[in-house]
Amino acid sequence: MRIFLETGRLTLRRFTVSDADALYDLHNDPDVMRFLNGGRPTPREVIVRETLPRFVSSGFFAAFERPTGDFLGWFHLRAPEGVPADEPELGYRLHKRAWGKGYATEGSLALVDKAFGELGARRVFARTMTVNAGSRRVMEKCGLRYVRTFFEDWPEAIEGSDQGDVEYELLRADWEAGRDATTA
Repeated sequence: MRIFLETGRLTLRRFTVSDADALYDLHNDPDVMRFLNGGRPTPREVIVRETLPRFVSSGFFAAFERPTGDFLGWFHLRAPEGVPADEPELGYRLHKRAWGKGYATEGSLALVDKAFGELGARRVFARTMTVNAGSRRVMEKCGLRYVRTFFEDWPEAIEGSDQGDVEYELLRADWEAGRDATTA
């Protein structure tokens, strides 16, 4: 297994085609998908033909619990199309059994540090639905600050979509100031 990043409790590695079953299970949990598609199931063929190839070829990382090796979900750190490479977006999706245990914060903090410390990021940002309080808390714990609320056209309205989405960000200067404060 080619490890991308390890934390105290997590191992992150690039996705492979052998991760189809794990990804299918994650993306078919209605609670996990609530703020993404209203909890509707994702057909296996969509996972295998569309989602997994995109994850394999870009900045998505399968997350595993150390030392059990259990698949917990995924994280991503990548600049979306049309965004400068030095402004990666942070994202995560974890199984319910991993919720409330600090895994999202732990993995996100490690990726934020990697973005600024190794990858030369100028800015890291993350987005979620306004009503997704859990995800917003993770962003805040990672030092990201609220930037804006915005509204996009959803193909199908889901509960809470009428309240829009929010964007949070952390700038390099703020990350450096935070690191300097902890080492002083």
